[in-house]
Amino acid sequence: MDVSFQLYSAREHTSWKDTFELLGKLGYTQVEGFGGVYQNLDETRSLMAANGLSMPTAHFFPIGEFEENFVQTIAAAKALGVKQLYCPAPEDDLRENGTLEGWTELAQRLEVAAKRVQDAGLRFGWHNHHWEFMALPGGEIPMELILETAPSIEWEMDVAWVVRGGADPMAWIERYKDRITAAHVKDIATVGECVDEDGWADVGHGTLDWPALTAALRGIGVEVFVMEHDKPADTERFASRSITSFKSF
Repeated sequence: MDVSFQLYSAREHTSWKDTFELLGKLGYTQVEGFGGVYQNLDETRSLMAANGLSMPTAHFFPIGEFEENFVQTIAAAKALGVKQLYCPAPEDDLRENGTLEGWTELAQRLEVAAKRVQDAGLRFGWHNHHWEFMALPGGEIPMELILETAPSIEWEMDVAWVVRGGADPMAWIERYKDRITAAHVKDIATVGECVDEDGWADVGHGTLDWPALTAALRGIGVEVFVMEHDKPADTERFASRSITSFKSF
């Protein structure tokens, strides 16, 4: 079973060398890139090879930086063997106080970006947080606007952020089963626990029904499952407990 790890989760670990070695020893076969591992592509590629890891998916900047650095981004993705690129977050002006016009414009830009990436021989999608599920003044849901206005993009579903946005992930999985091509696997702690970790928990040690969620995602064809924790106090603990839990689902 291939299990991936979002490297953002290890941004405060000892070193990338130690991180890649740890992941390989724990049985991970894939990693998902983010900005912190693109500065030295040769080093990242070498560390992956030495530890039996590949990088099928990667996060590349908010959309503005992605647009400005398109050529360099595609080159970096191809150098690392990335097949699916995801923009990981909206720009600051859409967070918390976004408008219908603002989210619609973002979706239109994502559609243009998707066509450019596809023309380069790769795939392109969006990774959600909670903002996309917060209703606008007129009742519109930004995630719906994104998927309907940008029909060419894929969706990497961050399930825990869907829940934190107040939405039912099972309903969204069923509704957009033809658009979800990867999933972030992370957990939410019981209220009052893991406060120093922003309320996130290691996979299988929180409140989400990951056995049922994993079954639903596999049922619609998702094959890329990425372990993630936004603020782990102990990277090794998180990485170890999460892959062990996930392999039991």
